[in-house]
Amino acid sequence: MQADTVPTDTMPPPAAARAPAIAQTRIESLDVVRGFALFGIFLMNIEFFNRTMSGIGEGMPQGLTGVDWWASWFVTYFVQGKFWTVFSLLFGMGFAVMLTRAERAQRDFLAPYLRRILGLAVFGAAHYIFLWQGDILFSYSVGAVALMIVLYGKWKPILIALAVMVGLGLAGMEPLFGIAGAVAFVALVSLYLRNEQTFTVRGRAIPRFSMILGVLGVVAVVAAAVLWVLPDGPKEPRIPVTLFGVILLVVAKLSARFKDPKDLRVLRLGATLYTVSFVIMTTLGAAQYLMPRPPEVAANATQAEVEKAEKKKAEKATRLAERLEARRKEVQTLSSGTYWEAVEMRARRFPDKVAGDAGFATVLLAMFLIGSWFVRSGVMENTKAHLPLFRKLALYGLPLGIGLGLLGSTITMSHTPGDSQSGFQFARGLAMLGNLPASLGYVGLVVLMLHSRSVFSHIRVLAPVGRMALSNYLLQSLICSWYFYGYGLGNWGMGRATQLGFVLVVFVLQIGLSHWWLSRYRFGPLEWVWRAFTYRSTPAMLK
Repeated sequence: MQADTVPTDTMPPPAAARAPAIAQTRIESLDVVRGFALFGIFLMNIEFFNRTMSGIGEGMPQGLTGVDWWASWFVTYFVQGKFWTVFSLLFGMGFAVMLTRAERAQRDFLAPYLRRILGLAVFGAAHYIFLWQGDILFSYSVGAVALMIVLYGKWKPILIALAVMVGLGLAGMEPLFGIAGAVAFVALVSLYLRNEQTFTVRGRAIPRFSMILGVLGVVAVVAAAVLWVLPDGPKEPRIPVTLFGVILLVVAKLSARFKDPKDLRVLRLGATLYTVSFVIMTTLGAAQYLMPRPPEVAANATQAEVEKAEKKKAEKATRLAERLEARRKEVQTLSSGTYWEAVEMRARRFPDKVAGDAGFATVLLAMFLIGSWFVRSGVMENTKAHLPLFRKLALYGLPLGIGLGLLGSTITMSHTPGDSQSGFQFARGLAMLGNLPASLGYVGLVVLMLHSRSVFSHIRVLAPVGRMALSNYLLQSLICSWYFYGYGLGNWGMGRATQLGFVLVVFVLQIGLSHWWLSRYRFGPLEWVWRAFTYRSTPAMLK
């Protein structure tokens, strides 16, 4: 086996040679989709101004009846998870628009975009700490860093950063291990996009990325075989390690086969990252749900094994009690505490958010890559010419995506903390798998409405809302924190159906406000600040 040296492409995946240049004017379809997505985000977020954030992964609240149950069911299966994915696609599209315009004008892109990421991180951290802990802006900034590593990262700085993070992790800063793992992963997947080197095995050229995955897959499969053969070996890792090894081998094979054409790599990588993440979740959930519950203690267990099992059971009960107590305190703080008590609580939790966002960055990276392809390929710049594509996205994406979630609902709709056998992970995995096709379906539907000759074309009324998405997103949190929390008007606990009416009223007011503002000014207020920081200049505000 020998390495064949081929020049390495160190630039980000270029647009296809045939892709048209992006005009300096705004792309209306992006603004309309962004405005539509902001409405969906609000429909989802409103629940968690009346419910603890720890419940976001537990499905529908238990105990709902009547119209509140139907309102929760609608949001859970037609909205939740679908619109942050739409927003993530839009973030990737925005990145690609900025990159394409910089290329067209032959100006620097990387430095302004890094400042843009930093500005977003500041907005997100402030939003999380001072308003609401459901923030997505900081998560996007972390995902954008992952995107920069994939497209521009150089190995020497990456290895130095990994060494520093591992060293600090060994010194006691354990969350850095997770961040280091995320950085190493995105650096690895960058090989698929940017590295053209191959290994020759029996006269066949195999891309470096595929070879690395193949070797790791073989190691994992061998390790899994050992775990299955050993009679007294640990049982819990058997299925995860087997699944991990099989997926690595499959992806290695597919990445070698579908390396070209080069302009499709971004799309293929994004789709693979997203799908694999939730195939793993769904498969493990299915195994957990369908396999019989193993006995906590074997019939022939020794006294030491019995004591170990009892200790493990007690530790699990303690962790559950601690989570429930933390949830009780969160409800008390938000429903009746002071503003500064809420700020203190969120500030203490912010480091955990940073670590969690590092793990979530893989999913966001997938969406950013898919979104960037839609712009770099010319699809979003000329949506009218690509209406057949958007028609297919709406026709197939919505039934498939929403259908997977509804299929999961036949297993369970809620999760009780501490119950690992309810099938909730299986059901949620199906819903998460469906979020990508559903989000693409919603994008397709909005574009079709925009270009229709019927009343549906009036959806373009959402364009100003989309142009001011950052300001409107934070305004929603400001209004809700003031209206629902104890340090404001104290309306914590509003019914689910009434929440949706609240969203509708506020969003209609935001549409009017956005039209009024942009009739007088060129940018939304926070968009102006963000743009000024990005380009280190003061853009004209008045029209």
